[in-house]
Amino acid sequence: MHTAAAMADLYEEQKAISARYVHATARGHEAVQLAAAFHLRETDFASPYYRDDAMLLGLGLRPYELMLQLMAKRDDPFSGGRTYYSHPSLRRTGAPVIPHQSSATGMQAIPATGMAHAIKYLESVGGEQLANSSEEFKASRERLTSNASLALCSIGDGAMTEGEVAEALQMAILHQLPIIYLVQDNDWGISATGREMRAMNAYEFAAGFPGLRRLQVDGADFGSSYAGLAEAFAHVRARRGPVLVHAKCPLLGHHTSGVRREWYRNDLANHQTQDPLPRLHQQLLAGGFSEEELDGLQAEARATVLADWNEALAAPNPDPATFADHEFATPTVTAEAGERSPAGAEKALMVDAALHAVDDILREFPEALFYGQDVGGELGGVFREAALLAKKYGDARVFNTPIQEAYIVGSTAGMAAVGARPIVEIQFADYIWPALNQLVEELSKSCYLTMGKFPIPALIRVPIGAYGGGGPYHSGSIESTLLTIRGIKVVYPSNAADMKGLMRAAFLDPNPVVMLEHKGLYWSKVPGTEDAKTVEPAAGYVVPLGQAAVAQEADADKLRRGETALVVTYGMGVHWAKAASRDFPGQVEILDLRTLNPLDFDAVTAATRRHGKVLVLTEEPLMNSFAESLAGRIQRHCFEALDAPVFTLGAANLPAIALNVDLEKQMLPSAAKVSVALGELLEY
Repeated sequence: MHTAAAMADLYEEQKAISARYVHATARGHEAVQLAAAFHLRETDFASPYYRDDAMLLGLGLRPYELMLQLMAKRDDPFSGGRTYYSHPSLRRTGAPVIPHQSSATGMQAIPATGMAHAIKYLESVGGEQLANSSEEFKASRERLTSNASLALCSIGDGAMTEGEVAEALQMAILHQLPIIYLVQDNDWGISATGREMRAMNAYEFAAGFPGLRRLQVDGADFGSSYAGLAEAFAHVRARRGPVLVHAKCPLLGHHTSGVRREWYRNDLANHQTQDPLPRLHQQLLAGGFSEEELDGLQAEARATVLADWNEALAAPNPDPATFADHEFATPTVTAEAGERSPAGAEKALMVDAALHAVDDILREFPEALFYGQDVGGELGGVFREAALLAKKYGDARVFNTPIQEAYIVGSTAGMAAVGARPIVEIQFADYIWPALNQLVEELSKSCYLTMGKFPIPALIRVPIGAYGGGGPYHSGSIESTLLTIRGIKVVYPSNAADMKGLMRAAFLDPNPVVMLEHKGLYWSKVPGTEDAKTVEPAAGYVVPLGQAAVAQEADADKLRRGETALVVTYGMGVHWAKAASRDFPGQVEILDLRTLNPLDFDAVTAATRRHGKVLVLTEEPLMNSFAESLAGRIQRHCFEALDAPVFTLGAANLPAIALNVDLEKQMLPSAAKVSVALGELLEY
């Protein structure tokens, strides 16, 4: 406790240096944080909050290590100077696993609950399934089951008002997950008081979740905190369900170094009376320790903190040349492999190729789980893309979730940290928006901000696109929005063979992959999409992410005479372009991007240089789209090879797709519209 307090005091004394980057400290919260740290084991998983530096000290971190992060130094063990103070990401012998989490309040509840879900799943794996698993998976399972592992989610009372917290609590109770939610309540949310922010505290709120055990402790008293948490940890380790511990704490420091207490606090004197440090001091005196002994501990702590401060000050800054390291973890699949067109195989629909790909994965990889809205049980997805998988693999592996897009996506971060490999589904692209918080702040940043320690291998399936009368909430295209999110990959197949090969590669990739699956291509019922059906590849077939394919070649003689053009597209655009090209026999090459990030720009530039005339085609509204961005890149890098401006074609710039099919057709591209654009381009 003296060490944590000395750090806070020193940071204040040295604020010209320490406040260069924003930080918060544990002052007032030390007792409950240390109590929690002393109950955690090496085989547990934890999500500390941004004020939890005392918890990290209790787990064995040196002040020096925390100071390296405070000053954004090269040797910061968590992020190498990339993220804020007390934002740990740790894989270290003797300490619990601490995956990355953002500063966004309340969002940690979902990934932490995903950790608990993965712990419970791994504990259930046995028999033939375990025998056929990898040695790494066996070791992960043994590590968890032999120690009754659990997850700890540290959170503030103000953050408990976030809707995503309720999603996490629902799933923890539904599945009786091994998790403790430690709520540190200091009655402040930046400058808003508890009475302004909430109708009830977290303990009262939790009463509305039957199946969630509730405990209250005095967070300013170490004995009360330790005893209460001992009860909570024992309850969860005995697998009797999740627990919420509500700890009342004083806030003695600033909210953060950038939001100072003197600007808005009028209750500091009252909070000071609850300081856990002098309280413990008096308890130890009453217990027989001498003032001299306790003063010696304080002096020792101050000397350690000062020495570590000076050492951290002298530590080197990051090498600027490393700024781009760890955007992604190294991909597993780097080349096409397996049989794309096995002898005797029949043509398959895209939806069936997707189903078979997931079936193959679940059979081969016991760490694989598949969940989302309506994918489990009897239905197997509203498009039947998961038909019978739950019956085949059981409800522990293929299961329904509530209507919780944030949980579906965010839980994958926790799942992956424990050793599971999640495949999840958002039912329609139009409903992905609640998940973007987790996708942007947690999944996309994890690999980069942890220096590669915590990449997130998560496959997120998203049915997308218009398919004739789907209307404004079931027909949208979202790829341009997704492509502004750095740190995720985006895949978009146009046929069954690519669907199967890309699905497996996306599952095996150690990074978050969003797989966009066009509903209009699933069954090839939309006129002109017959080519989406292909011979189905054999099990194990893979197509590397980031590799485009020529979907249609131009006639060689016409190419030599300069009578050809290139269409760069993906998804439904491939089929519009094929149909339109019949009006220009031999004159149109079609490049199917297949993966939008990473983009095979080498294939784009090579094809552009072959033809000199390019149309970029998309189903999205054109203005400010990926297609327009790509057109600009082509013109920047291939300007001297172009014989015409790069043409673009997309949907009308309207906020939604109308329900009426005639209005829909008017808005969307079509083969006829593509033909008009190609005619103009070829004649330019």
